[in-house]
Amino acid sequence: MSVTIKPSSQDRRLEDTFGAAIGELYETAATEVAPVALRRALELRSFLVLAEEQVARVRDRVHQATDPDRDMGELSAEDLRMDAQWLEAALDAREGYRAALDELLRTMPAPATGTSRSVQFARPKITTALPPAAPVPVRAGAMRARRP
Repeated sequence: MSVTIKPSSQDRRLEDTFGAAIGELYETAATEVAPVALRRALELRSFLVLAEEQVARVRDRVHQATDPDRDMGELSAEDLRMDAQWLEAALDAREGYRAALDELLRTMPAPATGTSRSVQFARPKITTALPPAAPVPVRAGAMRARRP
């Protein structure tokens, strides 16, 4: 499953911050006009999704191994030790990605207007240079020097 589709624990915060659904944010990030902060936030989100998936897999494996209906003869201390190490590594990774995402969102510049940090998804501004101004005719006597 793609990390762009799989949910993460920080999706609501990203949607609130950038003012669009996760799918739309990924579409915008793929364009040339996407803000760098959005691209970085979604990259961290993708890593977070993978780390959270690892945590869930190890958690589920431990729950399955320790299910009350399971035969105790199948329980392996070595397997549980290995799972504990994997869980620790996955939780450390998850916390690291959450901390990096928190820092990125905290240090993002405030928007010019409004109360949220929504990224403007408007089309790029196209500006046209104005031609040089034509000389203004001067009326006779308007530029007469004053004498002291």
